[in-house]
Amino acid sequence: MKLRRGTKEAAALLMALSLALTACGGGDNKENAPSGSASPGGDGASSPAAGEAVELGVTWWGPDARHEATKAALDIYTKQNPNVKFKPEFMAWDAFWQKLPTLVASKSVPDVLQMDAAYIQDYVSRGVMEDLSDIDLTGIVPDNILENVKIDGKLYGIPLSHNAQGLAYNKPDLEAAGIELPKQGWTWEEYFQWARDAKKKLPEDKYPIGDPANAWDWFQWYQASQGKGAIMSDGGKTFNLDKDLFVKFHDELNALRQEKVLPPPDTSLAFLENDPQADPMASGKVMTRGATVGSVAALEQLMPGKVAVVNVPNGPSGGGWAQSTIFLGVSATSKHKEEAKKFVKWFITDSEGGKALGLTRGIPINEAIYKELEPTLEAKDKISKALADVAAEKAMPFYSAGPGFTEWVDFYKTTMEAVMFGQKSVEDAYDEINKLGQDIAAKQK
Repeated sequence: MKLRRGTKEAAALLMALSLALTACGGGDNKENAPSGSASPGGDGASSPAAGEAVELGVTWWGPDARHEATKAALDIYTKQNPNVKFKPEFMAWDAFWQKLPTLVASKSVPDVLQMDAAYIQDYVSRGVMEDLSDIDLTGIVPDNILENVKIDGKLYGIPLSHNAQGLAYNKPDLEAAGIELPKQGWTWEEYFQWARDAKKKLPEDKYPIGDPANAWDWFQWYQASQGKGAIMSDGGKTFNLDKDLFVKFHDELNALRQEKVLPPPDTSLAFLENDPQADPMASGKVMTRGATVGSVAALEQLMPGKVAVVNVPNGPSGGGWAQSTIFLGVSATSKHKEEAKKFVKWFITDSEGGKALGLTRGIPINEAIYKELEPTLEAKDKISKALADVAAEKAMPFYSAGPGFTEWVDFYKTTMEAVMFGQKSVEDAYDEINKLGQDIAAKQK
């Protein structure tokens, strides 16, 4: 599978992704289709005759605003399709993932269920999710994002919103210092050289970029961009940490640290993203930092009007990631699969439903729905969409941490912090990090 992601939805990804993502629920967008226009092919499941009463169970997680918006959308669907009524069940993130295994065990999974990138592959492997590949999403979901969320070439969840990884930067402060703004499409080599050139024009206590040495996902973006793929794949059974690239990347960071282009290690480790005083950018200490669709909105609120965005540096295979991380799926045991499929397509294509849902699941994946909402959006919402757009250009799939790799993620962080302080060589760090990863992968097999 090619999946990945970044609030609690982000938290799982941070673990599953370990990342950053402190992102909130994703919404999605592309081109609008008329209400009830879904015409998925049949799969043998019984389809109700026209006008026959149908009750669809629907379950999702989220905050109160999402609950109210979703219930309003369900009411709209019933008005448009009077034979369909819903049995909704909604809860907080933790409660949802605690209850779902019980529903699976009792074969009582609702017809339609919200699903997250951190868990969808697991539930597909258990046979819980219906294949939705016969739903035509042409012109509704961007082709590259649709491909990125497929599992073994099949679609098991309708993507609802955009999520992506990019870089945020402090535009007015860079301009005031006479520094050339980050360039869309830049490479890793250009990124490092830009940092060196920018530092020459900044005060001693300000820095062009942060130090990503202890963030495993940053190195993964670098490794994948060079065509070497994800560090973990096959559900954590395969571990691939490229030594040559690892040494090259961290030697470059060591050099930048020595040249004082990067903040001192103790300064770097004291940063806390999205904290008004401790955020690297909001504090004025660092001119750029990584951001997701969700986290860049929080940053804009801390620095109104000062945030601009650009892509994560590219390599030959692309750069960063962009894909939805929140989906609507259909239960494989549903007795109303065709009506459920019709509904999940409606969820991202109907204009009236889109207005009711708003941004409660993030930036809508359907561009037409987003355009209808855009005149009423706040600056934080528009910068989120801007980040999704710049990230999508050459985005790779989102690769999460494999199952069982929590210890490895923590070990990577502490080991590379020792490198940052000069207490360990890059080569020794590689040997230790690689050995633990290979050991965990062997256990997964």
